[in-house]
Amino acid sequence: MRRGGFVLLALLVGGCSTLNQLNFLSTADEVEIGRQAAKDIERQMPMLKNEAVVAYIDSLGQALVRHSKRRDIRYHFGVVETAQVNAFALPGGWLYVNAGLIATADTEAELAGVVAHEIGHVVGRHGARQISSQYGLAVLLEVVGGGSGSSSISRQIAAQFAGIGAGLTMLKYSRDMEREADRLAVEETYAAGLDPKGISVFFEKLMALHETEPEGMDVLFTTHPPSAERIANVEAAVKALAPKSGLRADSPRFREIRAKVKALMPEIERREERQRKARERRSR
Repeated sequence: MRRGGFVLLALLVGGCSTLNQLNFLSTADEVEIGRQAAKDIERQMPMLKNEAVVAYIDSLGQALVRHSKRRDIRYHFGVVETAQVNAFALPGGWLYVNAGLIATADTEAELAGVVAHEIGHVVGRHGARQISSQYGLAVLLEVVGGGSGSSSISRQIAAQFAGIGAGLTMLKYSRDMEREADRLAVEETYAAGLDPKGISVFFEKLMALHETEPEGMDVLFTTHPPSAERIANVEAAVKALAPKSGLRADSPRFREIRAKVKALMPEIERREERQRKARERRSR
C-alpha cells in the first residue's frame, strides 16, 4: 500500500477531529490555490491603483516578511478600494489591506500589527489547514492519488474565493489560529523595529468602533473578532519581550500615505453607498 493509503486509513480511524488538525496541501498546491483565487478577487473587487499607497503597503509588508518564520514563498500585497475596515490573507502568500483600514489606523505600528497578523496566518498555514478541514477526504484522496494544484479540486477551492463573502467565510479561523497569528504578529513587529503595542491599541479601537458602528464593522468582526482575552494575550506577549530601544510607533511616510487614503475616502464611500442602494432596489 502506498504511504498515502496508510495516512488515509489512520485518518478514517481518527475521525473528523484528526482532519481538523492537519494540512494535506503541499506548498505548491497552496501557492497555486492562492494564485488562482487572487486573480479572481482582483477581477471582481475594486483594487486601489494609487501607486504610492500600494508601494508603501508592499514595502511595509515585505519588511515584516523578512522577520517572519516562513520565507519559502513569495508574498504579494494589494490594497482593496473599499471603506470597510478589514484585511485578509489567501493561502500561499497573497495579502490584501482595505483602504478603510489604512484610514482608521492612527499610527504605523497599528497598521503594521494588522498586516503582521495576516502574515501570521500564512506562516501558520491556517488557510491550508482550513481548506483541508472543510474539503476533508476530497483533498486527501487527491493527495493519495497524486493530484496537483492544477487539478479540479484545487480549482474548485480557488473558485470559493472568487466570491469574497464565501472566501472570507472559508477563512473563519479557530481561536487557536487567531491566538497564534497574534503571537506571531508581536514577534514580527518587534523584530522589524516596530512597536508591537500597536496591535493591542488597534484591537481596542476596533472593539470601540464595533459598539458605535456595528454594521460597518461586520466583515472584520466575522473573520477577526478582537476580544478582551486577545488584547490581554497580546499585552502579555509584549511584556515578555526583552527591552529594546528605538521601537518605531509612527513615521512621516505612514502619515503621508494615510492622508492620501483619507482624501480618497469620501468618493469611495459615495460609490459604495450607490452600490448598496442599487442592491436594495434589485432585491425589492
